[in-house]
This record gives sequence, C-alpha cells and structure tokens, in this order.
Amino acid sequence: MGARLRAIRRERSGMSLEAAAKAVGWGLSTMSRTENGQRHITTEDVSSILTVYGLPVYEREAIIAEARADNAAGWWDRPLPGVPTEMGTLASYAADANGMTNWAVSLVPGLLQTEEYAMAQMLSQDVPSDVAELRWIARRRRQKIVGTLDYAAYISETALRTPFGGPQGHRKQIQHLLDARERGIPVRVVPEHLPVGLISHSWLYMTFPHTPPVVNVEVYSGGFYLHDDQAEPYTRMIAKLDHIALPIRESRARLESILKEA
Repeated sequence: MGARLRAIRRERSGMSLEAAAKAVGWGLSTMSRTENGQRHITTEDVSSILTVYGLPVYEREAIIAEARADNAAGWWDRPLPGVPTEMGTLASYAADANGMTNWAVSLVPGLLQTEEYAMAQMLSQDVPSDVAELRWIARRRRQKIVGTLDYAAYISETALRTPFGGPQGHRKQIQHLLDARERGIPVRVVPEHLPVGLISHSWLYMTFPHTPPVVNVEVYSGGFYLHDDQAEPYTRMIAKLDHIALPIRESRARLESILKEA
C-alpha cells in the first residue's frame, strides 16, 4: 500500500515527498517510511492521504477498501518470539505480490529450503536451537506463498553443492528442488566458475499488480528493500541470469548429478 500511495503522489498529485508530508501533517521521515513499507499504515491514514492528493471519491473508496483488506491480520502480524521483524515484513510484501524471482548465491532460497537444510544452516550461525525452530516455523509459513503466484529460482551451483544437513539432509534438499519442477516451480542452475560478472549478493525480485517492483536484498542481519530506480537494474539482472543459467532440462540433469554425488 505504501508503494501504491507513492505512485499516486507522483503520477496524480505531482506533489513532492516534502509537500505531501506537510499537507498530511506528518514528519518527512514518517511519510518516507510509509511509502517504503517500513511502518504500518491504517485505513484512516490511507483515507487522509488520498484526500490530500485529490483523488475522486469513487477511486478513494476502492483503494480504502483494499487497505482495509490488507490490514486484515496475517500470520506476520503475530510474530513468533525470536523471529526477526524483517521476516514478517518480507511475508507481507509477498502476500501482495503476483510474481517473484530469486537469485541465490551461497544458499538455497528460503522459499525452497527443507527443514533439515534450514535448521543446519541456522545452527551453523550459532542461532540457539529453540530460536532456530521458531524461525523455521515462520519460514515454513512463508513457503505457502509458492504455488499461488509466478515464482522462479536461479541458484548458484556453489549453493547446491554446500551440504547443510549432512549427506542425508543434503540429498533431501536436492530432491526437494527436483520435485519442485513437478509442482510447476522452475529451478535454474547457474554453473560454477562462469567468467561472468554477476551481482554477488542474493536477492528476491517482487512484482505487484498496481505498483512498481520491489527488491529484497539479503544481508547478514536480515535484508533491506530497493524501490523505483534502485530496483530497476535487477530487471536487467534477471535477463542476464536467464541467458547464462542452464535450461530447465539441463538444470534438472545437473541437480540429478549433484544428488548422485551427495
């Protein structure tokens, strides 16, 4: 909803961020965080902002109805103890998305991880076992979004050969990726040691019905979000990944080879 309001401000009102904040009676940082999805926005907030932007009543009512539906509680509104707030933020973005593309450098994407793999990876970071279990529950809830929208994963072969969970857990993870194809989820392998310059960090590119794409970039402490001009280069990165990744059939063959070696 924040991104939707930002688009309306720019395209319909012509107001700057500073002017909009002043007109609504908010501080500049509050308005900025609202548009970037970094703070909860109430239905009343949406109504006030749209009134300032001068939208016709029928348009305001339709968007307010969407905001009311968006504010219906999801699991991320009731966070589990020990689960980073950022995971809930990402889940709320995903709930509104109609398409997502993952690029994974060193780990299998969280949306495609098995329990053994995920737990082993978290424990290797010295996350206490009870906290790791809660984080896995949250991750498993996030995974339910796969299959409800267009999702594709590009995974580095390096990540696929890292045996989190030991030999058994590793084999189960690779088999899970092989089975993903049967569920209509394309998994493309990017071979090791390609002499191609790629962005070195993992990211999740999300598209939405009414607003520009948003990119979640993974860092050690969680992640941050890129919008508008900052997100645009990742569109080109998807095209590049599509060019250098193995085709679906060859990706499956590579996964089967890794499974045999595990």
